[in-house]
Amino acid sequence: MAARLEDSLDARIAGRLVRRGWTVRIVPYAGIAGDGWVRVLARTVLAPPYVADSDLPDSGATAQAEHRDRDLADVRGWRSFLTAPVAGTQVDVTIGDRTHHLVADRAGYLDTVIEADLPVGWQEIELRTPGGAPVRAPVQVVDPAARSGIVADIDDTVMVTRLPRLLVAFWNSFVRKVDAREAVPGMAGLLTELAAQDPGMPVVYLSTGAWDTAPTVARFLAANGFPPGTLLMTDWGPTNTGWFRSGPRHKVAQLRRLFARFAHVRWFLIGDDGQHDPRIYAGAARHFGDHVSCVLLRQLTFAEHVLSSGTAVAPDLIGHRPRAPRPVPVLSGPDGHSLLRQARRAGLVHER
Repeated sequence: MAARLEDSLDARIAGRLVRRGWTVRIVPYAGIAGDGWVRVLARTVLAPPYVADSDLPDSGATAQAEHRDRDLADVRGWRSFLTAPVAGTQVDVTIGDRTHHLVADRAGYLDTVIEADLPVGWQEIELRTPGGAPVRAPVQVVDPAARSGIVADIDDTVMVTRLPRLLVAFWNSFVRKVDAREAVPGMAGLLTELAAQDPGMPVVYLSTGAWDTAPTVARFLAANGFPPGTLLMTDWGPTNTGWFRSGPRHKVAQLRRLFARFAHVRWFLIGDDGQHDPRIYAGAARHFGDHVSCVLLRQLTFAEHVLSSGTAVAPDLIGHRPRAPRPVPVLSGPDGHSLLRQARRAGLVHER
């Protein structure tokens, strides 16, 4: 019911916007690929003429993937919301000399795996709508020899929010400038050191935040020296079963998908000890222990716990510790510096 109502409303809005001169744009997100396949991530939207391509989510994803940095002083995320989804748009994806004809879903999103071979490293693919201008999407192509990978949460793990979770997306997207956001101390160094242990490993930033915040999140990661990676975010709109999507279910589904696609990789799962990460990561280690190398949890402060979950104490980490056939270490500390020291003592990170 909720999804049908949204679809009807979106169709009416789209028709009116087209008559006002809005045009279809493709906003590509950084994809991820393995041996013989590419996961294409993008969205088709209607945008007004006064919204530049640089203010659409693709620019943020590309900046993060390539570690390009533009002038961040005046970049806020609110411009990214001056768009409207357009459903059912054909998107032609060209990789090498082959073009694949795909169709965006009811919310305008494209999340499709296609058969293709790309060299290891960061590559680009071309996307276009029929009659539209081509856009380039970065793709992280994982080395088949990689045996480790990183999955990192964003809010309260790599980025300090100090806000109730319901207000985080609004504040980060509409109010705060990119250069005003605060990184959790030492987290960029922790992820960089972990990534250096196995060159060619996949790096994924997994968040329950909306895709519309991708530009500001990606620019924040690039500006603060985090290793380039693929953003996996979510759509906050209604589904066929409810008005809002479940953030924890999104994370669980994405983790399972990564485990299946990269069966040869064991992952560092990085999060915080707030509301959901301990339970989600413990479940991943319990059911997919062969795919989890270590769980690293940032300990929130008293105030952050209150804002994050409404409680003044952290979840029982002992109760959430993985019970798996292969023991999975769990490290916890107040920041990235502490977690890096513990990772070194545990032999997970070696001095370079």
